[in-house]
This record gives sequence, C-alpha cells and structure tokens, in this order.
Amino acid sequence: MIDTIYQAAALIIPLVLAIVFHEVAHGWTARALGDPTAAELNRLSLNPLRHVDPVGTILVPGMLKLAGLPVFGWAKPVPVVAERLRNPRVGMMLVAVAGPGMNLLMALAGAVVLGLLVAPYRDAEPTGVTAFLILNLFNFLAINVFLALFNLLPIPPFDGSHVVEGLLPRGAAAAYAATRPYAFFLMIGLLVVLPTIAPELDLVRRFLLPPVDWAMDQYLAVVKAVAGA
Repeated sequence: MIDTIYQAAALIIPLVLAIVFHEVAHGWTARALGDPTAAELNRLSLNPLRHVDPVGTILVPGMLKLAGLPVFGWAKPVPVVAERLRNPRVGMMLVAVAGPGMNLLMALAGAVVLGLLVAPYRDAEPTGVTAFLILNLFNFLAINVFLALFNLLPIPPFDGSHVVEGLLPRGAAAAYAATRPYAFFLMIGLLVVLPTIAPELDLVRRFLLPPVDWAMDQYLAVVKAVAGA
C-alpha cells in the first residue's frame, strides 16, 4: 500500500502540473492575441481545481486503466472565443500549439533539473526525498512529452485538430469543424474501439509512440549532458 501511494504521488504531482500549465498556456496565448475570455472568467489561475474535469481527468482515465485499455483523458478546456482574436484563423492555430509547446518547454526544464539532481549520484543510489524527486522529475519529463504529442493528434477536440482546421481551405475546414459535436464518440472509436478490434490499426502505438520515444531520447540526452555522464 505504501509503495502504491508512493508511485501514485510521483505520477499525480507531475500530471497535474503538466495539465495546468498546458491549459493556462492556451489562455495566455489567446489573451496576447486579443481574446481575454479566459482572463475574464478567471481561468488563467494555476489552481488545479479550476482545470480538473471530473469526467475527463478522473473518471474516463480511471475506467480505461481498470479495463486495461489505452489511457487518455482531458482537462476542462480554457475558453477561447475565436471571433475575439485579431486573426481568428491563425490565432486559433497559435492558441492550439501553445499548450503542447508549453509541455515541451517544461520537459526541457525538467530534463535540466533532473540532470543537476542526478549528477552527484553517478556512483551511488539516491534514497529518501532525493529518490522521490528524481522519480517525479522523470515522470514529469515523460508525461509532458506524451501530453504534448498526444494533443497534436489531428482528432477533434485535440489541439492538433485546430491546426488542421486552420490549414484546410475554408470549405473543407467548415466540414471538418462540423465533426466537433461528435468528438467524444470519435475519440473513443479511434483510440479505444478500433485498437481493440484491429490491433494493427492502433493509432497511438503505430503513429504516436515512435515520435514520443524519439523525443524522450533527446530529452534524456540533455539529462546526461547536464549530469556530465
């Protein structure tokens, strides 16, 4: 039980940080581009309770984990009104990539701090608080990388779908945007049902994990360089 709590704490802390800064980055970028909606609704807070979605952050990931299915979830989206952006088409793309961009920047910061922390332990095993911090930082690195690339999938309502919508011709973009009301069912179908009935069509395993593994290798190289390994 103690080990379970230890492992859970080392996952929950970095996960909450990654999600909160991801969402707030959307709001910061929207405000900079002319839409103050998130600020007006006090959603630029770093308070996790303002961003946790009981269904998407807790219920769905927990049920998927218990069922042994691919785990994913979402936070409460920071509100962005495209019409209030100075350039709605380009602005929505920039707002969308701000979240994943923040996660990649935090992963870099985490890699530097992790390198500094493990540097004195090249010939010894860290224990106690130091070991807990190292585990948190490694999970922080992995979660931010996965969250960034996962959100760039071109499936509504993920951030990548806003980028695709901004790049498509206006007619095609309108047709693509029309799928958003069915985003939850589309997400479940493509990420849970499809891999279950046809493992060879597992989008996460085939198309997401290779770039995630590659990115992790680059960040771990930073850790080694900082640690002087």
